[in-house]
Amino acid sequence: MSGRPEGLRDEFVYLDYNATTPVDPRVVEAMQPYLGTHFANPSSDHALSRQPRQALTTARRQIADLIGAHPEGIVFTGGGSVADTLAVRGAALRHRDGPAHVITQVTEHPAVLETCRALNRLHGVEVTHLPVDAHGRVDPDDLARALTPRTAVVSIMTANNETGVLQPIAELAAAAHERGALFHTDAAQAAGKIPLDVTGLDVDLLTIAGHKMYAPKGIGALYVRPGLDLEPAIYGGGQERGLHAGTEPVASAVALGTAAHLAATDLRTGEPARLTSLRDRLHQRLSDLLPGRVHLNGHPEHRLPGTLNISITGTRGDRLLASAPGIAAATGSACHSDSPEPSPVLLAMGHDHDRALAALRLTLGRWSTQDETDQAAQQIADSAHALLTPPGS
Repeated sequence: MSGRPEGLRDEFVYLDYNATTPVDPRVVEAMQPYLGTHFANPSSDHALSRQPRQALTTARRQIADLIGAHPEGIVFTGGGSVADTLAVRGAALRHRDGPAHVITQVTEHPAVLETCRALNRLHGVEVTHLPVDAHGRVDPDDLARALTPRTAVVSIMTANNETGVLQPIAELAAAAHERGALFHTDAAQAAGKIPLDVTGLDVDLLTIAGHKMYAPKGIGALYVRPGLDLEPAIYGGGQERGLHAGTEPVASAVALGTAAHLAATDLRTGEPARLTSLRDRLHQRLSDLLPGRVHLNGHPEHRLPGTLNISITGTRGDRLLASAPGIAAATGSACHSDSPEPSPVLLAMGHDHDRALAALRLTLGRWSTQDETDQAAQQIADSAHALLTPPGS
C-alpha cells in the first residue's frame, strides 16, 4: 500500500470508493513529467515528441496487461461515459442490415441507458431492457430470448455501481455471439478490483474509467477487439484508430496506465481478499449492533470485494448519513431537496419503496483499514439508534 493521499482527512471515514477513488500518489508522480518537461504533441515528428509517444505506448500496454488484451485494442477516451457511448452508439450506427436493435438491462449505468435512449430518439434504434432477479443479476436465458437478427450490440455492466453485483458476463457474451451480436461490458467498477480477461470472457468491447481505479477524472479507455468497425465518438484527426479524435492527453494516459499497473500488482498480492474481509467485518459489526435490522441488497457471493449495500429497517439512508457527519458514503437514492427518490436499481430488484430509501452504499478501497471500518460501524449504528428512538423517550 502506498502513502495515504492528502485528501483522505483523518476526521472522515471514506466509504465512497465506488463514487471516486483518491488519486494514488504514485500515479501523480508518474504523470508529473508529462505536464511540464515532456509537453510535446505525441503525433509530431520531431525529437521532443518521442518521449510522449513512447509514454502512450507504455500506458496502452499496461492497461492491456490488466485485462488480458493486446495493446492495439486499447482506445483512450475522456472517461468511462465516453467509452460507453463509443461502444454502444458506435456499434449500433455501424449495423448494416436494416434498423438496429440494442439490448441492455434495467439496472445498467446511465451512460449506457441514456445512449440507448438517444439512439432510439434520433435513429429509430429499437432498445430492449432485460429484467434482473432479486439479487440484481441478468438471466442468460432472458438474453437469448431477446436476441434477434437485427441485434447489433448487447451492453451489460460487469459490476453494478450501487450493489457491486457481478453479472455472468461470459455466459451473456456467448449468448450474444451465438446470434451474431457484439457484446460490450462496462467494467468501470470492476477493473482492478477483480481479475478480468477479455479473451476468457469473450467480450468485444470493455469500458475502463480512470477515477474508479486511483487515476484522475477525465480519462478512460475502451477495449475494442482488433478489427472491429465502430462509428467514431469524436471526429477529427484520426487519433486512437480514428475512434476518438483529438490530441491525446499524455499525462492522463500515463496516469491511467500507471493505475492499471498498480491494480495488477494488487490483484496478484491479495488486495481483493483483504477488501472482502473488511467488507464482511463491516457487515457483521453492523448486524451485531443493529440486530434484525440490517439487510443485504445484492448477491451474497457474486459481488465486488469492497462493496456493501445494505438497508437498515426503520431508517432513511439520507437522514442517517446526515446524522453521521464523520462518514463519507452514499445512499441508494437520488436526493432532490427533502424528497429523495428511491434507487431504480433496488426497485428493479423487487425491493419496496421503504427498503430502497433506507439503502446505504458503503464501499472500501486501497486505504481502508480495520480500525476505520469498526469506527464506521459504530457511528452508523449510533446514528440509526438515534433515528429509531422516539423523541423524549
